[in-house]
Amino acid sequence: MAIIAKQNPNRCPPPPGEVIDDMLEDMDYSKTAIAQMLGISRQQLHAILATRKPVSPEIAARLGKLFGNGPGLWLRLQAAYDAWHAEREVDVSAVPSLKLVG
Repeated sequence: MAIIAKQNPNRCPPPPGEVIDDMLEDMDYSKTAIAQMLGISRQQLHAILATRKPVSPEIAARLGKLFGNGPGLWLRLQAAYDAWHAEREVDVSAVPSLKLVG
């Protein structure tokens, strides 16, 4: 029997940069070396790790190749993080909700 963990809706999903940082703690590579392997600058990697920059589809493809888990994981992490913040920060009070007929 599989147990499915439910995400607490009040808890922000981890940003991709935090997940990358956690993964790097278990590896024997410097952040400079990881940036070089990804073909990006050290500054760009640090901006992603600090959540100042999002993971773009291009970076997701590079991360997916580097870590062997494909780009989808990185894009889903970024989307979940962005959606969580948007739900809390964007004022949608003036936007109506449409009801589909059919």
